[in-house]
Order: sequence, then structure tokens, then C-alpha cells
Amino acid sequence: MQPTLPNLETAFLLFDYAAVLVFGATGALAAARRGHDIVTFAFFAAMTGVGGGTLRDLLIGAPVFWINSPGYLLACIAAAVIVWMVGRRTWRMSALLWLDAVGMAAYCIVGAAKALSLGVHPASAVVMGMMTACFGGVLRDVVAGEPSVLLQREIYVTATILGATVFVVLAVLGVDRILAGVIGFGCAFALRGAAIRWKLGLPGFDGREPPPER
Repeated sequence: MQPTLPNLETAFLLFDYAAVLVFGATGALAAARRGHDIVTFAFFAAMTGVGGGTLRDLLIGAPVFWINSPGYLLACIAAAVIVWMVGRRTWRMSALLWLDAVGMAAYCIVGAAKALSLGVHPASAVVMGMMTACFGGVLRDVVAGEPSVLLQREIYVTATILGATVFVVLAVLGVDRILAGVIGFGCAFALRGAAIRWKLGLPGFDGREPPPER
């Protein structure tokens, strides 16, 4: 039996808030690595938490999701306060990687789902899911002066594309969208988690010039 629309909306709203909270925490963790103050923690959390969704909404012509819903910014501030209160921990970098993986997997589904709900073509919905999941982290890394994961030979964007594609294909085939979201999330997180655990990466292009002949 298909879920009623309110149940579907509620499920993805919770998914959306969870993604913003987790990504906000990664922003605060990046600020913690630099020893910033609590205001900068909140700034990094907000920038990372809502950055990807903001780009998505601007591209598809939708109202920016957090403008009239202050709960998203409050979730980012809460994430910043939690990270601040936790204090110094040796596992901070590991937490940043795994929380980023969770946020990435959730946000690629949320982004694709919102695009589909607004009538965006399925292929474009996959791209919106990817951009929603990646852009906030790019902003965080650039502003924090950290090497972006997108510029390293790690499986990251590929994981977002996988998760969004699985979700969109299942949704188009008529699978319950909550179930499709859970499966897509699991695929994205599993691939990214495997990349973190075993340091997997795709082959790089060898564009080096051959040595000159002597």
C-alpha cells in the first residue's frame, strides 16, 4: 500500500533536517580543527548545512528552503553547540569523515526527491541530488582552508550519484519513495564508507608529458 502524502512529506522532512544537522556538525568540526570561536562554529555549521540545498533550490527555481523555515538554521546552531561542548577529542578527524558520509548519503536523496517532486526530469534530479550533497562540503573545505575531498582521488561524488540514481530509478518504477530513499541512502553510504575504510579511489588520468628524448 502506498503511504499517504503527509506521511511521505513527513519522512523526507525528517530526512532533510537530519542531513542539515549532520552536515552542520561537519562544518563545526572543521572550525574546531582551526580553533575558532563559537560564532565561527555556528557560521561554518550553517554554511555547510544549508549550502547544498540553497544551490539546488536556486537552480530549479524553488523558494530557498530555509528562508521561511528557521528550524534549519536552529539545527545548524544546535550542531555547532554540541561540537563546542564535546571539546577536544582525538577522534575529531574520523568523526568528520564519517559524519560527512552520513550527511552526503542523506542529502543526495533529499535533493533528488525535492527535484522529482517539482517535476524535474529524472536525469536532472540525479544531478540535483549530487549537487545538494556536495556543495556544502565544498564551501566548508574552501573557507576552512582544507583540501577538498572532491580534489582528491577518493570515491565521493560517485557515491552521491549512485545513491541519487538508485532512488530516482526506484521512484520512477513506482517503488514506495520512502523505501526507495532508504535503499538509495544505504547504497551511497555503503560505497562512501568502503572508500573511507579501504581508501578506495577511481583511476586517475595520466596526463603527464612523456620525458623528452635524449
